Amino acid sequence: MASVNKVIIVGNIGRDPETRYMPSGDAVTNISVATSDRYKDKQTGEMKETTEWHRVAFFGKLAEIAGQYLKKGSQVYVEGRLRTRKWADASGQEKYSTEIVADSMQMLGSKMSGGGEGGESYSRPKSSESSNSAPAPTAASLGAMDDDIPF
Repeated sequence: MASVNKVIIVGNIGRDPETRYMPSGDAVTNISVATSDRYKDKQTGEMKETTEWHRVAFFGKLAEIAGQYLKKGSQVYVEGRLRTRKWADASGQEKYSTEIVADSMQMLGSKMSGGGEGGESYSRPKSSESSNSAPAPTAASLGAMDDDIPF
């Protein structure tokens, strides 16, 4: 039986990104993204809003880009997969943490927001890409395309 582990969220970043480097030199950037849902309470008739917080982890070149361009309050589109990790706290009790491991990210919003330019999209290279498919664009190639857009 086939299975799918795919997550897509659009939300606002709750704090500035935290970037660390592994012993191999690869970057890891973590952000926290808030998504909100508005609904009308059927009993009282008033509008209610719930906010859900999501941990997002970026790796490699995508982590460097996220760390450089994302800022607290920015709106972001993230695609990835869920991963749950098991760890022990200081008292030795087992804890679980679920996060989104991002495969691609797009900064949303306008150029006037002070952060990166809105609409820029970045993807992490797939390790199992077939040889007949075109490679995903890199941040450098996307940045170079800004000057060539005819409109």
